[in-house]
Amino acid sequence: MSEMFELLKEGLEGIIEHQKGKKKLRKRVVEVPQPATQYKAKDVKRIRKSLDYSQDYFALFLNISKKTVQSWESGRRTPNHAALRLLELIDKGYYRPEIYKKSA
Repeated sequence: MSEMFELLKEGLEGIIEHQKGKKKLRKRVVEVPQPATQYKAKDVKRIRKSLDYSQDYFALFLNISKKTVQSWESGRRTPNHAALRLLELIDKGYYRPEIYKKSA
């Protein structure tokens, strides 16, 4: 049988044992963050400029192409969920990236 089936079966058997008083289940509380802030073109540009980065360096830092940065800043495209979270962390000051230039 599939691995997923085995995991589900194991979980259900654990619940049945717990209901019979034979097993104590562990629990944990997980904090789920709010969705990332939605950034518009002007916001992306503001964040980049606040770092004093060119579009090239900003793209390098985010591991995306310069064309993607240009598309975000012109409003043709919007950042995906992961990029929005990273932009939010930078914008709120939780992370201040540094890019070091290689000396020739």
